[in-house]
Amino acid sequence: MSSIATERLDGVFAALSDPTRRAILTRLASGEATVTELAKPFAISLPAISKHLKVLERAGLIVRSRSGQWRPCRLQPAPLEDAAEWLEEYRRLWDGRLDRLADHVRDLQKGPPDA
Repeated sequence: MSSIATERLDGVFAALSDPTRRAILTRLASGEATVTELAKPFAISLPAISKHLKVLERAGLIVRSRSGQWRPCRLQPAPLEDAAEWLEEYRRLWDGRLDRLADHVRDLQKGPPDA
């Protein structure tokens, strides 16, 4: 993996580490929303929501456009797909290891081979 790809993945996982940012992404999965709409379910200030949005934007997880005085945000799924692919590699690795461990345990449970 290139250093740019590693840095991008680091940014995605850092952004996803916060529950408020994950909730914002969940909301954006259903469509565009303004900062005010995104802030409604949270007991935090608009500037705090804006800071979360900046983290998500730097990670490439959202894009903000300008429509007159509105700045709607929308989900950008490609970085999530990159993170999912990275995680999938490790899932396959661990599945293989766990399958081999299960085989070994079954062999142990059978007892020693009859001589």
